[in-house]
Amino acid sequence: MPILALAASITGTWAVDKDKDKRFTPPEIDSVETKQTATGVTIAVVPYNSDSLAKNAFGKLNPYEHGVLPVLLMIRNSSKETLQLQNMRVEYIDKSRERIDAVPAGEVKYARGPKRPSMTPSPIPGLKLGKKNPLGAEEIEGRAFGAKMLPPGESAHGFVYFFTGHRTGSRIYLTGIQQAATGKELFYFDVPLD
Repeated sequence: MPILALAASITGTWAVDKDKDKRFTPPEIDSVETKQTATGVTIAVVPYNSDSLAKNAFGKLNPYEHGVLPVLLMIRNSSKETLQLQNMRVEYIDKSRERIDAVPAGEVKYARGPKRPSMTPSPIPGLKLGKKNPLGAEEIEGRAFGAKMLPPGESAHGFVYFFTGHRTGSRIYLTGIQQAATGKELFYFDVPLD
């Protein structure tokens, strides 16, 4: 019986260590150059359009290679008010002022259009397995920004996704952050990505 308990504890320890490899740790918000602070709220953004950044967050998957720009969004609430983030709107604005809305994480897997079905010449259909959609990876939804409320002194982070390529001179525009007690909307945030 003690051998069985030892084997179970080793297996449990291995499972915990395996999950540590999949855990994503964002950079410290103070170390990010692309940020803005207003009324005690700091917003920082980082475009994840390189292989090294994508590997850190998504493992083998690089969403940018599939037409999806992930942007890490970090919010720190140093104010004395709880923030309501349910109505927050995030837009990507390029140099020519074209606005692109963030795509819900659950819709990212549909960025790649449907493929044409392959027809087999035989009257007996063969078993064909299609390729797995790389944008259907659990990291896409699991790492998405999902905070709805942010108490004073707390921080939240996660990815927002855009169906676009990253262009120099672009910025992230946030609106709809409200004080939970009063419903008063905070001033907008306009954070350059370069």
